[in-house]
This record gives sequence, C-alpha cells and structure tokens, in this order.
Amino acid sequence: MTNETGTFTRLLSLDAMRGFTIAAMIMVNFPGSEAFVFPTLRHSKWNGLTFTDLIAPVFLFIVGVSIAFAYSKRLERGDAKTPLYQKIVFRSLKIFAVGMFLNLLPHFDFSDLRYTGTLHRIAIVFLFCAILFLNTTWKQQASIGLAILILYWLAMTLIPTPGTGKVMLEPGSNLAAWVDQQYLPGKMWQGNWDPEGILSTFPSFVTGITGMLAGRLMLSNIKPHEKVNYMMVTGFFSCAAGYFWNLTFPTNENLWTSSFVLVTSGFAAILLGTLYFLMDISGRTKGTAPGIIFGANAITIYVLADVFALFFYLYKIYGHTVNAHAVNALVNIGFNPQLASLLYALFFVGINFIPAYILYRRKIFIKL
Repeated sequence: MTNETGTFTRLLSLDAMRGFTIAAMIMVNFPGSEAFVFPTLRHSKWNGLTFTDLIAPVFLFIVGVSIAFAYSKRLERGDAKTPLYQKIVFRSLKIFAVGMFLNLLPHFDFSDLRYTGTLHRIAIVFLFCAILFLNTTWKQQASIGLAILILYWLAMTLIPTPGTGKVMLEPGSNLAAWVDQQYLPGKMWQGNWDPEGILSTFPSFVTGITGMLAGRLMLSNIKPHEKVNYMMVTGFFSCAAGYFWNLTFPTNENLWTSSFVLVTSGFAAILLGTLYFLMDISGRTKGTAPGIIFGANAITIYVLADVFALFFYLYKIYGHTVNAHAVNALVNIGFNPQLASLLYALFFVGINFIPAYILYRRKIFIKL
C-alpha cells in the first residue's frame, strides 16, 4: 500500500500470512506418523477440499501479491525491463534448482528423479506471473486469467481422454494425466500421473494472477477500510462462483480445476483482508510474530525442513526413528494417536522456528 508521501510500505499482514502458510505447509508435510493423521490434515484423495488442500494455492496467491509489491514501484519509475527479466529468470531457476535438490534427497538417485513438486510450481508460476505483470494492465491480467480457466474447463470436460474414447476425470485417467504420460520426463508422483503436472500448471498461473490483482488493490489509493471491503466481497463472490462451477467441474487440487482456483483464491483474499484489517489497520499484532519471523525467510525455512527431516524422520535410534519414538511415547501415556501425530508435527514446526528466529534477529533475509 502507499502512505501519504506516495511511497510503498510493507504489509505486516502479508508477511504474517506468508509465514503462517509456510508453517502450515511444514506441519502437514511432516506428521508424527503417516498412519495417524486427522482427515483434514491430509490432501483430498481426489475431489473435495481439506485444510491441507488450501495451503499450496494460498502460497501461490501470496506469490502473486508479492509480485505486485516488488515490481509496481519499478514500473512507475520506468526501470528498464531487460535487467528485471534477467533477475526474474535467475530467481525462478534458483527456486527450481532447489526443488530438484530436495527431490534427490536423501539418496541422490538420478535414475528415479522427479522433475515436479511444490518449489518447481512456485518457480514456474513466479516466472509466468512476474513477466505478465511487467507487460499487462490489471484488466488484461484478469481477462487472461478468466480465459485460462474457461479454456482449461472446456478442454478437460469436452476432449475425450485418448485411448478411452470418452471424457474422464478420474485419477490417472483424464486429459491432464495423458499429457503428463506423453510429455512429462522423469518419475511421476502417483505412478502414471502427477498433481504438479504440465496441463494443471496453467490454471495454477491464475492463482498467482488473483494474487497480483489483490496486490494492485492493496497498492491503490483507495481508503484502507474500502480495500478490506473490496477484498472481502471479491473473496466471497470468488468462493461462491467456485462452488457453483464445482457442480460441473469438481473442486480438485490434483487437477487444479477452475473451481478449485476460484474457491481457494477467494479464501486467500478473505484471509488477507482479515489480517490486513486486524494488523495493518487496527494494529492488532499480538500473536503474529511467529508468522512474521517464518515469513521473512519462508522458502529457506521450507528447504531446511526437508533437510532437518533427514534426522527427525529417517535416522534410526534403537531401531526406530525419532518421530516414531515420540509418537509412541505420547500414545503410551494416553494421547489419541492422531493428536500425538499432530503434536509431534507442531514440535517439528518449532524446531524449524529456531533457525528462522536466528536469521530474523540477525536481519539475514535469504532470497531464493
């Protein structure tokens, strides 16, 4: 947003939202026991929406908002675009490369390498959306986003899946899975299909675009309370539109369906609007420090979590891993297995908070 002098200021709400999203991502990625997880802390098996399904699109939405904040000032100054393109491409390559590194852990078996994943999608969405932001107006971005959602919907629901002779929207039997089977190199997450595959990446661009639109709203000269109203209203209507689209094109994270984009982007907008009102307008920041600290080095902490997991989830002590020992101990003293698993996941989030706090206190901000 802008202050009275016309300069851009940081949004505490955006920093906190980024950090809490990363913390939630670590929590659901590393339960104490894969056998005992509350249903909403798992991804939907296919159609549907759980708490876990919201995390990745909320982060991509934040990427879009951050793009608006990072490049609006440069556009207003008339900065040369070529150096910006170079930085955007280089940053995307770095994030993608780190994603490949994490996919190789812990054995570095190149014969079983997966070329997709969370960081890979973040890198590609950032690349597409940042370049789009530098060359289009918000109306053009909205139009491009809507066109992608409609075209994806039509392709997935009208084009018969090759080899079946009919339209399919089942795991491994749908147009997106067929495209991955033909053109996606390396290992696929689910054998013959991948939730971060080629075709489903296109609607994920729109998740980033919705974030850019929210970012432009936050940077506008509209009064703060009106920004909240716009954010809440558009978030509500986006959720409603996604709900009704779900009737013909089910909400599905694995396919990143058009209805999924609208519902999750609507939720992200409502969440950002709420945090913006509480933190940036009302000054109510009590309890938000962990989010701000995690958010200062979000992707770095996400990477460290995978590295720390080598000890906390793979290294065996007296025949069992650390997480197995901890969950068994909690269960033995009377805790519900699912609660014990969640408590250990929260403990692991706390372990990752330590380096996040050290980096934050030393004002070290690592940009991947």
